[in-house]
Amino acid sequence: MSMTSLIDVIFLLLLFFMLSSTFSRFAEVELTAAGASASAPSDRPPLFLRLSPEALMLNAREVAMQDLPQALADLNTAPGSETAAATDDATPTADGDTTPRALIVALTPEVTAQRLTDLLVVLRDVRGFLPTVLGGTS
Repeated sequence: MSMTSLIDVIFLLLLFFMLSSTFSRFAEVELTAAGASASAPSDRPPLFLRLSPEALMLNAREVAMQDLPQALADLNTAPGSETAAATDDATPTADGDTTPRALIVALTPEVTAQRLTDLLVVLRDVRGFLPTVLGGTS
């Protein structure tokens, strides 16, 4: 009994799976533990973001996912607003505060992991905010 044909088939299968799979990372979302914040808490009130499968509410105002960075920037640049936040980690607010502002994200029970990941990818590019995700309740 010859093992040559079996070894050839195994080699071809190994070659096929090696060439058809990818080893690159498509997207990464950095996560930090709840108590891992290195900065001191801000004196500014936190912002509240409620995520549901069909809507996104920022401080009780509905906003589209693609408009979220602009909505956060608008809160930062509102004239005379005491809820202004830093646009990046090094830019101080009107009162000289440079700490990131808390952004509390509350999930509804129906939210999928993909929807949360999409939100975290959007928030990754927004500076001056420290998002904290609260789990959904049943």
